[in-house]
Amino acid sequence: MDYNEELVRECVSQSNSRLELWIHFLKTTRVRNMLELGVFQGEFSARLLDDCGSIEKYYMIDPWRHLDDWNKPANRDDNDFERFFAETKSKTEFAAEKRIILRGKTTEVVEDIADNELDFAYIDGDHTLKGITIDLIRLFPKIKVGGWIGGDDFSRTIWQHATIFEPTLVFPFAVYFAEAVDARIYALPYTQFLIEKDNAQPFEFIDLTGNYYRTSLREQFL
Repeated sequence: MDYNEELVRECVSQSNSRLELWIHFLKTTRVRNMLELGVFQGEFSARLLDDCGSIEKYYMIDPWRHLDDWNKPANRDDNDFERFFAETKSKTEFAAEKRIILRGKTTEVVEDIADNELDFAYIDGDHTLKGITIDLIRLFPKIKVGGWIGGDDFSRTIWQHATIFEPTLVFPFAVYFAEAVDARIYALPYTQFLIEKDNAQPFEFIDLTGNYYRTSLREQFL
């Protein structure tokens, strides 16, 4: 077991919630430049900015608008999103000198971030197959070697929401992506995942929950 794996396992062992897990991880790795994709109402952003003193630059990507081609429960009307945007700005105003708000979809704003700039990116946006594909492919070049991509809704079932909604495919797509770019990926508690960007570390899927034993889809579609 190498240093990074020990670090990740230690963060998991010291955490009792999703929020505790990421705060502990960011403090341990002393992340300076990071991105949150899918900010919604800004509660997660505010806690990380308040608790993690090493953060110097915090990018925030979110369309904060209704999307006609996004069939998920969080797709509200524009009035709701305007309120969520105002709440986010209010909650994170104490860290205004650190935050950089990029209002738009990933494809619309991601090039405002330089390649190899980020120590860490957290993906909690469009969890459909289309969404996670775009987010991982477009964000990976923005992560410096030695950096990380984490994310939410690493759901063991693609039917995370009612079947009237588009399936959630963060899992297993993130595993396929990690194999494609030859990176190590961890399955974490609280339906989280973490990908290392380390040129010396080949692809490996390390399941720290014991629950992600099958990455095929046939049985779920049946």
